[in-house]
Amino acid sequence: MIEEIPNVETLGTNPGDPLPQLPGHVSHGRFERVLRAGHFAVTTEIAPPDSADPDEVLTRASLFDGYVDAINATDGSGAHCHMSSLAVCAILTRAGYSPILQISCRDRNRIAIQGDTLGAAALGVCNALCLSGDDVGAGDHPEAKPVFDFDSVSLTRTLRVLRDESRFLSGRKLDLAPKLFIGSSINPFVPPIPNRVDQLAKKIEAGAEYIQSQYCFDMDILKEFMKKAVDMGLTEKAYILIGVGVLPSARTAKWMRANVPGVHIPDAIIKRLEGADKPLREGRNICVEIMQQLKETSGVSGVHVMAYRQEKWVKDVVKRSGVLDGRVPWAPETAEIN
Repeated sequence: MIEEIPNVETLGTNPGDPLPQLPGHVSHGRFERVLRAGHFAVTTEIAPPDSADPDEVLTRASLFDGYVDAINATDGSGAHCHMSSLAVCAILTRAGYSPILQISCRDRNRIAIQGDTLGAAALGVCNALCLSGDDVGAGDHPEAKPVFDFDSVSLTRTLRVLRDESRFLSGRKLDLAPKLFIGSSINPFVPPIPNRVDQLAKKIEAGAEYIQSQYCFDMDILKEFMKKAVDMGLTEKAYILIGVGVLPSARTAKWMRANVPGVHIPDAIIKRLEGADKPLREGRNICVEIMQQLKETSGVSGVHVMAYRQEKWVKDVVKRSGVLDGRVPWAPETAEIN
């Protein structure tokens, strides 16, 4: 069963203050506490800069202040090189944000991954998301050699071994285990749906405590997926956050459907964008409507808002959707979670 933390007042944490040691679990970072307190969580992601300037990270993160509970730092998304996820997470943690470290199987072997995980935990990063990683052929370094020492399931299991068994995969003991809230990803929109639910079960069994999904633009498929997940008891074992996003135009929607693996956009959505006088506004309206429907869908614990190069619209869609229920996530000007 998912452990609940009934004392919501424990969510009010100033940046830099030690996190309260709550019973029954080892992490209790701000993002995890929001979920365990029963709130509908909102996460988003930051595209790391092509730069060594930490201020660029903080400028991008500030766009989300007061509207998200955690920020994913992507790890070579699309197989393109940027500032590392670990570095971005360290910068965000130091500023008081709750970052999610993305760990891709594509680029590092088990020695590097276990070392990076310990390093991230030592820097105060307590959320990790296990991913396979996009194929190098899709990126700007197609000559790079992919590693794939792990797949996402074995990576998830490895993080659980580090945390719960306080040892490396070699068996060598750790002096201090990392405090981690372990997550993974799922794509409910690749048929057949029963296979996707079985994959979800494997990831949860491996140790995933929260799940972030691919973009959702088809509520019928999502509801079918969630019904099966609920019936199997999977939503009692992990928190499911469904991916949403803003489509700026029908042209972009068609391109994503044709070129981004696993993205399913129904014809009805594209026709709605084609018929709109202001497609970008209509794309935001669609995102808001989907978020509101997800809030009412059994088993859904939150949304993951993806807005590549459209970060400025995250606040707008979150605010208009009303999914925060008046709760204000931490931001520099509030310095607390209400």
